[in-house]
Amino acid sequence: MADGILAGIRVLDLTRMLSGPYCTMMLADHGAEVIKIESAGGDTSRGNGPWREDDPGREWAGYFVSLNRSKRSVVLDLKTEEGKAAFRALAATADVVVENFRPGVMERLGLAYESLAEANPSLVYGAIRGFGDPRGGRSPYAYWPAYDVVAQAMGGLMAITGPDADTPTKVGPGVGDIFSGMMMAFGVMAALRHAEATGQGQFVDLAMYDAILSLCERAVYLHDMTGAVPGPEGNGHPFLAPFGLYPAADGAVALGIVDDAFWVALAGAMERPDLAGDDRFATRSARATNRRELDRLVAEWTATFTKGDLSARLGGLVPFGPMNTIADIAEDPHVAARGMLAQVPHPEGAKPWTVAANPLKFSAAPTPLPATPPRIGEHTATYLAERPTGPRPEADRRSLRDAFGCFATGVTILTTRQEDGTPRGFTANSFTSVSLDPPLLLVCIARSARSAPVFAGAAHFAVNILSQEQKDISGLFASGNTDRFEQGAWRDGEAGMPVLEASLAHFVCAREKTIDAGDHVILLGRVIDHASGPGQPLGYFRGTYFSPDTGQELVDAASRGGQVEIGALIAAEGGLLLCETPGGGLEVPRAPGPVPDIEMLKARFREGGLALDLDFLYAVFRDGATGRHGIFYHGTATGEPPEGYRFHPLDALPLARIRNAAERSMLARYAAEHREGSFGIYQGDEARGTVSRIAARGPSPY
Repeated sequence: MADGILAGIRVLDLTRMLSGPYCTMMLADHGAEVIKIESAGGDTSRGNGPWREDDPGREWAGYFVSLNRSKRSVVLDLKTEEGKAAFRALAATADVVVENFRPGVMERLGLAYESLAEANPSLVYGAIRGFGDPRGGRSPYAYWPAYDVVAQAMGGLMAITGPDADTPTKVGPGVGDIFSGMMMAFGVMAALRHAEATGQGQFVDLAMYDAILSLCERAVYLHDMTGAVPGPEGNGHPFLAPFGLYPAADGAVALGIVDDAFWVALAGAMERPDLAGDDRFATRSARATNRRELDRLVAEWTATFTKGDLSARLGGLVPFGPMNTIADIAEDPHVAARGMLAQVPHPEGAKPWTVAANPLKFSAAPTPLPATPPRIGEHTATYLAERPTGPRPEADRRSLRDAFGCFATGVTILTTRQEDGTPRGFTANSFTSVSLDPPLLLVCIARSARSAPVFAGAAHFAVNILSQEQKDISGLFASGNTDRFEQGAWRDGEAGMPVLEASLAHFVCAREKTIDAGDHVILLGRVIDHASGPGQPLGYFRGTYFSPDTGQELVDAASRGGQVEIGALIAAEGGLLLCETPGGGLEVPRAPGPVPDIEMLKARFREGGLALDLDFLYAVFRDGATGRHGIFYHGTATGEPPEGYRFHPLDALPLARIRNAAERSMLARYAAEHREGSFGIYQGDEARGTVSRIAARGPSPY
């Protein structure tokens, strides 16, 4: 099961080498689903080494293992149409894309941010480049290639690093890459926060040059305020002393004496209290002025002791620390206590790899243990089979829309499995369909529910909508019975999720996101399997079960009010059946005869070869123009329409040809509700009325 504070965030990682992989490593370490998109040859860092002696095939380079733990790998050839289509399909499901190509590469591939955002408007797209992207400001060096050493040199870091002005020095680790990666990780999270609040993604642009310049902020303000051009300062500090690295008998130690109180304490430890009162050293400014002499005195003293001796004398007394090698770090109790050397499991069970752990600690979301880095293309089949590579077929959308229509009921059982496989379930009422493509559901769970932590952490869950014959199942799952799954009939559905037998509909979902909602938790699920069957939904409102099967009370009331017309909105293959009238008008099909009924309507079409299946009452209204009451059902049809009838596309209904104002208003409402996949019973007249939902009534806009 996914865990970590970033669980539920999907990242497509197109990056190579260090800056981008470090960014996505930060995200993967905390639970984000990071999918490396690699060419058939893989990330170039796979061949950078070093390799252990037990890896004669040189499959697991240390460089790659460290930066790519806990990620997945999908191989795509983005130069082919098939590869581009597969990437687009994945990008449509992703929260984040990160790449570190030079400007224009993704545009030439036809995969620019703007084109990906058309299908996924909330997409956050991060780009790390040596000199930034033209979207954020066109640099004269925009198309220059750049690596860490270039960023350190041009960003000003090397100019202030080293023993003297004649020996500018590169900082040991690749901070030009690493700091840029960290900055982009921050940028991605900030943009995700904006996307969750507004639904709008964006392009996040970072130049390595800019990142290093921001790291050298002291040089900027010194130059501005004093006109000076700061140079290398060795291991010291221009304003503070003693401050820097000092020799020990077996290495070196660091001291950072800023406050006067720390200087008094150090002088005491040196058994030189006279120095504390010496006018040359008594104040911070005096120590800065005489720092060469002071550094000499301190160095002469520290050189007579080992690092261990100095740790015993100065540790906790003043800002102090021994200069550690990696061998020292491996033995340091601090590192063990903080868990800063992580073990990455080997896929064949060999000795695990040791890497630097992620330093961030979250109290409410512990950092997951690192997972094995991926082999090249290890997850290609999984991800490419997971989702359709284009828009969902209309038949699938129609099937899903029909199933979503079952959400009229308030009685739903949520089911899942806890980590040990035990089925869990309870009754829930707060849910809704969100989107048909991609197919998404939203479920709201009270934090007080005993199963809430299980559902919030589950990778999959199922929504079971009960039929009116399942009152006993509703009561069973609403009770505290621990043997509810023993008493109720169910089976394993997709992903092993418990699916209740005889339910009106069920949806198996992969959890996309978990959202904090105060005293509730919102689960956003992507539908991976669904089915619906015949029957009517079981309703529950203010402590009472009910069935919204016919709306018979509305029909009876209308019938008592005078002359009645009975008709039906008959849909098939994205169209609505309408009758041609003399003069080129159109109207909704009606039952014949002076005393019409629904069976007459069915018989009329059955004789012409069109079979009707009427599933629910759609509208009851009084036509102010004629004084008659209209009762209209909703249904579907199979077969060919008889002469004088034709199916018209629902997305382009010829409303101008509907002569009757009441019918025209009803059909406008129907077309809108069909797009939304949610229907209600209308009651009123051609000017105003109410739409009866299961548990509430809302004014109709039509």
